[in-house]
Amino acid sequence: MGLFDRLRGDDGPRVAFIGIDGVPYSLIADHPEVFENLTAMAEEGAGGAIESIVPPESSACWPSLTTGVNPGKTGVYGFQDRETGTYDTYVPMGRDVQATRIWDRVDDADRSASVFNVPVTFPPQRNVDRMVSGFLSPGVTKASHPSDVGDYLDEQGYRIDVNAKLGHDEDKTDFIEDANHTLEKRYEAFDHYLTQDDWDLFFGVFMTTDRVNHFLFEDYERDGDYREEFFDFYRQVDAYIGKLREAAPDDVTFVIASDHGFTTLDYEVHLNQWLEDEGWLSFEGDEHDSLADIGDGTRAYAFVPGRFYLNLEGREPRGSVARDDYYDVRDELKAEIEALEGPDGEPVVERVVEKEDAFAGDHDEIAPDLVAIPNHGFDLKAGFRGSDDIFDRGPRNGMHSFENATLVTDAPRVSVDEANLFDLTPTMLDLLEIDYDTADFDGGSLVQG
Repeated sequence: MGLFDRLRGDDGPRVAFIGIDGVPYSLIADHPEVFENLTAMAEEGAGGAIESIVPPESSACWPSLTTGVNPGKTGVYGFQDRETGTYDTYVPMGRDVQATRIWDRVDDADRSASVFNVPVTFPPQRNVDRMVSGFLSPGVTKASHPSDVGDYLDEQGYRIDVNAKLGHDEDKTDFIEDANHTLEKRYEAFDHYLTQDDWDLFFGVFMTTDRVNHFLFEDYERDGDYREEFFDFYRQVDAYIGKLREAAPDDVTFVIASDHGFTTLDYEVHLNQWLEDEGWLSFEGDEHDSLADIGDGTRAYAFVPGRFYLNLEGREPRGSVARDDYYDVRDELKAEIEALEGPDGEPVVERVVEKEDAFAGDHDEIAPDLVAIPNHGFDLKAGFRGSDDIFDRGPRNGMHSFENATLVTDAPRVSVDEANLFDLTPTMLDLLEIDYDTADFDGGSLVQG
């Protein structure tokens, strides 16, 4: 036992999941001297690259990772989704996730969970013993349950997220300092509650890794000015994971994973501007900044990252694409997306996924009709304000990738071959020895034997 006796459950196996948002496995595999602890863990158990989901955006990925099902069942497709039957949009939050989370399954088994900083979990659930919501939460006090957790974290200077605006500065010094401070406070919180020893599932996410990758990944891949600072940050990430593992009781299995991979960004691609230039999208006036401003003649519009919707008759309020023409129009749009070339003539997209090949469930009525998976270097944007150019460059130099997400565990019975994000929840339930129906998941357990 640790500092305190366990309050619920029995002496069954336990799992500590540590999320490292956006960390590509190749970064770990190529630099074992930076990731000494993760490398040792992979050698003891298993480690490798896994696939993300369609689309590979954190707001969609974390609900799928924590439920084991696709966005058609979670009801969350990205950072912005649209209301059924209207042109209204919203930012999905915890209550918009319609599938059962892994910590709910733990609670249903009369076991205990502590959950920290998972994106798309605000407001914190009251049925979980201890929860601090992550990305998009308004502040640590409102994001925490029970209240004493928020009080403690507030006193300790806990940070829900890094100040990403600092990454927009040409001089990244302040951003790097802020990122390291946020990481430190997250580690201190994890260490404090992990050693409480009153949980069966500890689920915590370091999201600062994603932020650092967005603003420093090109420095890493192309030997930029901040390459050493990038490595210093990750040495600290690895050291913190090693310390957490050392502090955990002996009966705890560690699972470390990211929700998507990462690569260098060369161009931001403004899809709605491209659709407008190609005659697919129009607006009611010169001043426009939202989906509600699209014109009656619009045949298609886009959301990030690479999600395309037909303006379908009977589904959208002013739909102009007849239902009988749906597949023909979708095929036409798909062909044009596949033919889109960058400034130097290279193809922008690696593939275009049709709706029925990625999404299935009770909540697929708001699913995109097509999702473009870009080639490395092309970050697919989709604002409604318009852009001077289809291709440009913003302050970020790193972007998400579908492949090359990370899975590392010290469980020797786990096989990472051909794994994806949907496999993680059933895998952890197996490690916890909690029964489940395999039909509940779009993935399967990676535990062998």
